[in-house]
Amino acid sequence: MMNDKLVFLGLLYFIQGIPYGLQSSLLPVYLRGAGHSLTRISLTKILYFPWVLKVLWAPLVDRTGTKRCWLVGTVAGLAMTCLLSATITPDVQYMSVAGSLLAMNVLASVQDIAADGAAVRLLRGQGELGLGNTVQVVGYKAGSVFAGGGLLAVIDVAGWGWMFALLACVYGGVALFVWGAPVLDGEPARGQGEGRRGSKDVMQPWKVWRKLLSVPGTTWTMFYVLTYKLGEQGAITMFPLFLLDHHMTARELGVWNGVVAMAFSICGSSIGGFLLSQYSIGLLMRRVFMMRTISMVFQSSLLVVLEPSPMMKVMAVLSLSLQHFIAGLITTLTFTTMMNCTQRAEESIQATHYSFLATLEVLGKLSFSALAGGMVDTVGFPIAFILFLFLTSSSALHVWRATETGVLKEQLKEQPK
Repeated sequence: MMNDKLVFLGLLYFIQGIPYGLQSSLLPVYLRGAGHSLTRISLTKILYFPWVLKVLWAPLVDRTGTKRCWLVGTVAGLAMTCLLSATITPDVQYMSVAGSLLAMNVLASVQDIAADGAAVRLLRGQGELGLGNTVQVVGYKAGSVFAGGGLLAVIDVAGWGWMFALLACVYGGVALFVWGAPVLDGEPARGQGEGRRGSKDVMQPWKVWRKLLSVPGTTWTMFYVLTYKLGEQGAITMFPLFLLDHHMTARELGVWNGVVAMAFSICGSSIGGFLLSQYSIGLLMRRVFMMRTISMVFQSSLLVVLEPSPMMKVMAVLSLSLQHFIAGLITTLTFTTMMNCTQRAEESIQATHYSFLATLEVLGKLSFSALAGGMVDTVGFPIAFILFLFLTSSSALHVWRATETGVLKEQLKEQPK
């Protein structure tokens, strides 16, 4: 039975990672090769905005229908969107591509709410929760690697249309699987307005917001999740495009940035969980953020080497791998910090509190990613990366001061050993 749960959740999170892989790894390289500006490529990050707004429609998913219906509906919708996308000519139909990705993000964000709700209902006990969360992270990143790296490596051969036709088949198959999955049997359907108390809470949103902001550590955590990835996000977005302009082909980037680097990211996330069981979160955050700053210095120094060479490619791959490994570590530490903060809230608002922090985390990444391309177009790669390095160093200093002065220790619970 446990294996059935893990396979079910793994498939859901795998297909949930596909839109992110398309937009973060495949699309920038494909559009750049078609001659689009870095500004236009960066602006596609705005299409992630449905993930910021999902907290608004989460109550609807939670209180009406069944998880099976929401999952089948959204996954089938993704299949239809991919079929329509297969008819697009991306070289000249930029707005059609943007509309397709926006639809995929809307559907995937709704699917995320239903998938998380199903996971909460299915997983019981600490052992199942640990395995389920591992499957969630690995499944999502594997889907991102499949779409962003694997498909990019073959898109020159298969073409845009056949690639999206394949994705439509994948989504269609998963929709059929979910429709008949026995692990969802027995879930009761829900109607709107499940009680006066729930309606009263909805009618008094400001009271809920005051409770959220009064939770110890929330102010610090809000600022942290909004800023902790600013410099890193700019570098992760722009450095592969710098390599495309000077050193690597799209196929090479598909392998090294879309597959190998993401494998390092998965390793970093997994190792982060192990390290948290051995060391305090404050100590880990100080050391990992310092490692990220050093990694950014190394990567920025590669921008001055414009002539293609085997050694440059080796250094670039090393930089990409190291950067994604550290990013995976930091992501695990960050979500642990967010959960530690949420555990200080009243039980009645814990889900809302965590969703609020998660929304800010997404908003912080997207807002800077959307501007990074325009920054590079305006001042060039070297100056832009100096700014990225400054932002990375600032976030490291912010974390260092919080852990050294005891702010983090006092406001957030340490992860129990």
